[in-house]
Amino acid sequence: MPQTDKATILVVDDTPQNIDVLTGILRADYRVKAALNGALALKVASADPRPDLILLDVMMPDMDGYEVCRQLKSRIETQAIPVIFVTAKSEEQDEALGFSLGAVDYISKPVNPLLVLARVKSQLALYNQARHLENMVQQRTRELNETRLEIIRRLGRAAEFKDNETGMHVIRMSWFSRFLAEQIGQPDTWCELLFNAAPMHDIGKIGIPDNVLLKPGALDAEQWQMMQQHVQFGADILGDHPSPLLQMAREVALFHHEKWDGSGYPHGVSGTDIPLSARIVAIADVFDALTSKRPYKNAWTEEQAVTLLNEQSGKHFDPQLVQEFVGCLPQIRDVQARYTDDI
Repeated sequence: MPQTDKATILVVDDTPQNIDVLTGILRADYRVKAALNGALALKVASADPRPDLILLDVMMPDMDGYEVCRQLKSRIETQAIPVIFVTAKSEEQDEALGFSLGAVDYISKPVNPLLVLARVKSQLALYNQARHLENMVQQRTRELNETRLEIIRRLGRAAEFKDNETGMHVIRMSWFSRFLAEQIGQPDTWCELLFNAAPMHDIGKIGIPDNVLLKPGALDAEQWQMMQQHVQFGADILGDHPSPLLQMAREVALFHHEKWDGSGYPHGVSGTDIPLSARIVAIADVFDALTSKRPYKNAWTEEQAVTLLNEQSGKHFDPQLVQEFVGCLPQIRDVQARYTDDI
């Protein structure tokens, strides 16, 4: 905390004279707020900016200090604020109760000014250190998550490069998948998982021989059977990991070539037996493939691609998702303009 930025102390006591005494001790070094009862103390403590420390009387009418402390520690926004009880109750069992509720210290009345300043300074130093360490942990966690997601995205792009695709394909279809998930009202966390899992849908193509994967003409029966194995290869590469992201990525890799009418592969499942994540990715993947230019084909128009989706609604694709996908087209156009192929 910068030295020029004074910490804020909330003093809670039902006796105004006691508040005046503590304010007089603290005001030279700290900003001081006051509350004459427990209900007001909870309100002040929850409002931004929150106090850095609370000096709390125990014996108050309506809501005593123990109950105030209990409620402070039960609320996410106030549970970390250190509480020091300032009280005439100094029996051992009283102190034990206060510490069990989450208080960090006790100061007995009548207060000693030097003791008050020393205890407040000590607890603020500990609180600031704890906040600093928490911020460092959060920053490191963000960095690790960002690194993990970047590795996942690049892994997905690796499969596309091997398949004569561009890396932009997995970026675009991931956005399309997210838009469709949001369009049907899936929770934000689920949409974020799908966005990060979708790039790995074809990771199994790494295991397909080049003479099959890159063959310019039609595949014969044996080669087509080999090509279909890429979904299982993808599931095997991603493994059975407890991470929700890798679980969804495996689900998408394994099921995104299944069809609504049961004519897909590898298991021939149909309808809602196909995981929602895979049904969404199937539409996003095909739409981007159709509307993208490749060395071996020209890009379809949006109208042509939507026509095909509608024709395959109830056959290849989930009919409800096809209808919802059309509502995402304005967002999809923005992504197409931002992530263009360089062919």
